[in-house]
Amino acid sequence: MSFKTTIIAVFASLVFASNAIAADLVINFDDPNPAPKKGFEAAVAAFEAAHPDVNVIVNINDREAHKTAIRNFLSADAPDITAWYPGNRMAPFVDAGQFEDISDLWASDPNLSKNFEAIKPTMTRNGKQWGVPYSYYQWGIYYRADIFKKHGIKAPKTWKQLLSACDNLKKNGVTPFTIGTKFLWTAAGVFDYLNLRTNGYDVHNQLTAGEIKYTDKRIRKTFKNWKTMLKRCSFVDNHATMSWQDALAPFAKGEAAMYVMGNFAVASMKDAGLNESQIDFVQFPEITKGLARAEEAPTDALFIPSGAKNKTDARKFLAFIARPDVLGDWNKTIGQLPPNSKSPINKSDKFIAKGFQTVSTAAGLAQFFDRDAPAEMAKAGMEGFQEFMIKPERLDAILKRLDKVQTRVYK
Repeated sequence: MSFKTTIIAVFASLVFASNAIAADLVINFDDPNPAPKKGFEAAVAAFEAAHPDVNVIVNINDREAHKTAIRNFLSADAPDITAWYPGNRMAPFVDAGQFEDISDLWASDPNLSKNFEAIKPTMTRNGKQWGVPYSYYQWGIYYRADIFKKHGIKAPKTWKQLLSACDNLKKNGVTPFTIGTKFLWTAAGVFDYLNLRTNGYDVHNQLTAGEIKYTDKRIRKTFKNWKTMLKRCSFVDNHATMSWQDALAPFAKGEAAMYVMGNFAVASMKDAGLNESQIDFVQFPEITKGLARAEEAPTDALFIPSGAKNKTDARKFLAFIARPDVLGDWNKTIGQLPPNSKSPINKSDKFIAKGFQTVSTAAGLAQFFDRDAPAEMAKAGMEGFQEFMIKPERLDAILKRLDKVQTRVYK
């Protein structure tokens, strides 16, 4: 082989190697459980079939490990795509310049620009979009339809109707609500809905962003409504000793008729011995008349780190998974809702169908208190919520304490 030929051959091999490296797409995913892993891997396989020139490399950690690792790998060795959460949980990485601005993708891709309107605010910060959601699920009130029917109660649509339903249930020896607050976050679900229905989406976000105080008169009004709920509706005794799963027992036994909970709990309700005809779902009722209804809908999303090596194929992947068919298949596998309003859903599942109607018409989607607020604030807040449910007379002390934590955390 001549010297010239050798140079050409070496150059060609370097170009080939460079192209091979450029075609690697590294994704860090955060759920190794069977159904989520299966849904994600099926989406990856479909993308590889559509883009055979891209070699996808997948790293899957459990969620808690991922929450710790992301702070390191975004700085040291960023993948091309990573799983993370929208809302205020993405804010530190956005503000630190560690997530890529993909507003142009949202503007140019028909799926994102037209079919993700309900969930777009959760992906937006500083007027820009920073990731693509792949799944979410509704919260609301799950209730014993058979108990409601027995006592002539209709699913409540307003605060007045909810309180009246509670009066009826208590008169007939049924505790209106079950809950287990041992691990705190269930109380946050109740607080979030009361605040969203009392003050609306913007005020709720201002609170979790540290822009208004817990002692603000608007937040005090939320707690006033919660105090009414505690008195008129009441929750099961000893809820601070129970997990959310433990709290299913009085629901299944008919000792309690309602549960403020996420859709993931339906499978456990059925495992506890209830059939689908005994359970139904209703949006958390209106409190402030005419206030646009936002919903609690925790969302999972994918982001491109600013330090990614292959942003071109990363954008291709995010555009691909935004497709209605891809998200429909993915969420059918995991039993959740596709963020694309044009995605097919499992209409044979009444909870999925009702949940989709609920979130697709929402005025905004909250990400849940422990995602919307920073970790230290979330912990203190949820401790305060549980304490209030047990000792509502301590409200002033609780709110002042949360103000102090807020001042420190957001500083």
